[in-house]
Amino acid sequence: MRSGGELALLVGVASLLSTVQCDVGCGGTDGKVGEPGAPGRDGWPGVKGQKGEPVASASGPVDPVVLMRQRGEKGSRGPQGTMGPKGYAGDLGAAGRPGNPGPPGQPGKNIGHSQQASNQGARSAFSVIQTTSSHLPYRQKITYDNTVVNIPGDLDANTGIFTCRIPGAYYFTFNTVARVSLCLGIASDALDNKVVFCDYHKFNRNEQVLTGGLVLQLAQDQTVWLESVRDQQTEADGRDTREKKIFFNGFLLFSNAAGS
Repeated sequence: MRSGGELALLVGVASLLSTVQCDVGCGGTDGKVGEPGAPGRDGWPGVKGQKGEPVASASGPVDPVVLMRQRGEKGSRGPQGTMGPKGYAGDLGAAGRPGNPGPPGQPGKNIGHSQQASNQGARSAFSVIQTTSSHLPYRQKITYDNTVVNIPGDLDANTGIFTCRIPGAYYFTFNTVARVSLCLGIASDALDNKVVFCDYHKFNRNEQVLTGGLVLQLAQDQTVWLESVRDQQTEADGRDTREKKIFFNGFLLFSNAAGS
């Protein structure tokens, strides 16, 4: 059994609910349009499109830019141009290796005015070779292990000394092939000082050729020889054990009697 206060509360609530009920025909006002939202993020890249058709020539005006993009047909070969100026000369190459001595020539004809110039004793020529792997001692005469020509025997290969038998003018020359710095001198008791020729090898890789020669007027029994000379060679040059070849040649140009 409810009390009188509770009944009064229920009656008030029912009265309040009856006042807020709306008929079917009632309606509220429209709301305001909202503010535009922030710009959205870029979408994903689209799929690559198909290759377009090549540009076709048109009978009417064509955009010059479009024409420049077109690839024309290959033209014919043009005429040869004029020859350009001569280029600079290249560096001088290394000297070649000396060739083998040639065979003795035929005896010459007598053109002198004396019996001594026309006889067989007026001939003198030699060509000898030394092949070694050891260092050439300085201030020592070069000896030879191979005699190519020695007519009639004026050079002693064991001592390396040529002794003049026929007074006259002689030509002496030598060639060396080596990978090390060398200095060789042509010495004679007919000279005040030996004539020295040097070749300084910088890189010690490739073979180089050293050549020297001179003409000497010799009297009978005067001597000529080839010797090793110390100049600017390094200590390493003195320890070199690679193969070295020395060619020494000499011959009589003419005797004194032939020019009388």
